[in-house]
Amino acid sequence: MSSETSTGPLSGIRVVDLTRVMTGPYCTMMLGDLGAEIIKIERPGSGDDTRHWGPPFVEGESSYFMSVNRNKRSVALDLKSDAGREVLWKLIDGADVVVENFSPGVIDRLGFGHEAVLARNPHIVFASISGFGQTGPSRNRTAYDLIVQGMSGMMSITGELGGMPTKMGIPIADITAGMFCANSIVAALFARERDPERKGQYVDTTMLGGQIALLTYQAGSWFATGEVPHMSGNRHSIITPYDTFPSKDGYVNLAVGNDGIWQRFCDAMGLDEARDDPRFLTNADRHAHRPALYEIINACLGDMTTADIVERLDAVSVPCGPIYEVDEILNDPQAEDQNLVMTAPHAKLGEVKQTGFPYHFHGTPLDLRQGPPLLGEHTREVLAEIGYAGAAIDAMIDGGAVAEPAR
Repeated sequence: MSSETSTGPLSGIRVVDLTRVMTGPYCTMMLGDLGAEIIKIERPGSGDDTRHWGPPFVEGESSYFMSVNRNKRSVALDLKSDAGREVLWKLIDGADVVVENFSPGVIDRLGFGHEAVLARNPHIVFASISGFGQTGPSRNRTAYDLIVQGMSGMMSITGELGGMPTKMGIPIADITAGMFCANSIVAALFARERDPERKGQYVDTTMLGGQIALLTYQAGSWFATGEVPHMSGNRHSIITPYDTFPSKDGYVNLAVGNDGIWQRFCDAMGLDEARDDPRFLTNADRHAHRPALYEIINACLGDMTTADIVERLDAVSVPCGPIYEVDEILNDPQAEDQNLVMTAPHAKLGEVKQTGFPYHFHGTPLDLRQGPPLLGEHTREVLAEIGYAGAAIDAMIDGGAVAEPAR
């Protein structure tokens, strides 16, 4: 077991991480943030694909890679060598979880598929993340985030009506698949704890499944009516007004979620006539008369700055807000209060900034124990922990089965 200590709720759980790029690393970062020990297995010489994705780079280190690989230790391991495979089996023997996101069939050809791993270590939780699933007609499609967003229906409901289908500004298919996988792993670990025989199991998650799960009420609308949802910009398909409106100096988001909020909005903005207009009394009325309603709202908000609108509406608890750029939210006092920007140690750069934990555990607090690792930074350390002597490690390094950073 690692000498690192954790206070998080998953402290004592060891994860062998065979993932790369975004969806798998996001999953294992979540587990690491929750206190699990993550041993990230990478190819000697090249490592995770995203180590080479940029710009931007910071002194040669990819900011993309560093954004999703904290709280992990890196072991550079050649899985095509006998010695490398032996090391991986020893790590699996002492692990609680294995996570992989190879294309379907690849992990089996390497000899480390879930059937082989569970046969050797029956208590392990083995999790796969793929684009479309291990079976089915699309199983062999190459699944980048953009492709899955398009095929999942998500892009068909994102963007302005009549405009080009639009993806999210983040790789939402990658990230949500990683989140769903992490959630499933924790559930499988809980199930194992309740099993007297402490058996593990295989968990199979997909990017496509994650996106379809996110369709929620859009899918529900189609189930109920047979009408296909379409793009509606920032406008809500049911609630009105719930949209982005131009102000004197930019834009403001407004979410009038019920009729009481509508009354308060009108009072705060001096729209007495609109408040009492029978066309706008209920949400259904406002929805049916959206063009006339928007004409009134745009005329009102267009004469005020975003800050003035927000100040006035905040005072009467009308949901609203500015549209921040990334630097603005990362410097916002609320983000600071919630510790949503953190500093992680880094072996080469000294320290790097990271987004913070999106949840707080008051009984088992989370900690940032490891910064994003250099390729093979912990190879020697981890191999020593599982019983390899220094001379044996040196021999494997010389033979290319494992690697560590250049000294």
